[in-house]
Amino acid sequence: MKVAIFDFDGTLYTKETFKLLMEQLKKHPIYQRYYGKFYRSILPLYIRYKLKLLPENEMKERSMRLYLQALDTLTTSQLQTYFEDMHEEMLGDFNEQVVTRLASHREEGYYILLVSGAYTPFLTAVTSHLTFDKIIGTDIPSSGERIAMDQPFLHIQGERKNEQIFHVLQGKTIDWDKSYAYGDSISDLPVLEQVGNPVAVRPDTKLAAIANQRNWEVL
Repeated sequence: MKVAIFDFDGTLYTKETFKLLMEQLKKHPIYQRYYGKFYRSILPLYIRYKLKLLPENEMKERSMRLYLQALDTLTTSQLQTYFEDMHEEMLGDFNEQVVTRLASHREEGYYILLVSGAYTPFLTAVTSHLTFDKIIGTDIPSSGERIAMDQPFLHIQGERKNEQIFHVLQGKTIDWDKSYAYGDSISDLPVLEQVGNPVAVRPDTKLAAIANQRNWEVL
């Protein structure tokens, strides 16, 4: 079996979803009242990151937690609707070149994976116009219909992406040499290195240098 693995932010979707989530909360007619709580909680974190006192991966994970904590009075159904409301606005910012590749791989019989650090229900909602065999994202801990931030929270990034990919594909025989992976940043390197056909999509400086050195395809 051949797989095609797609990152979301900066790859399939041309923008950064966390900035979009912040704007969604800030302008939402019902939930904008939670924005102040969120902003006050994330500001000290962001300052520490800019002063290089906090690693980027930790800053991202803690920011994801803080965003959910600001919305923890919502039910999981309300949160799903909140994410679904973003879909139409985002449609114009998908990378059509990558969407075309996704469709081609599906026609060729590849097993299609979307792997991202974004919230899993968010990814499900905003890619409802596309088809994946499996979406791997950051799950939102819950108890019944309630968000439960006292439960373990695992932000999917870096090596964790490969761990989740291997878990999903456990028991399947994968032809890695003929498989593809698409990513835009140096943090996607572990996934890109796993396949025989890595593709750098509008890569950041560090990934662009590696792609050039290794003669990888660049979109």
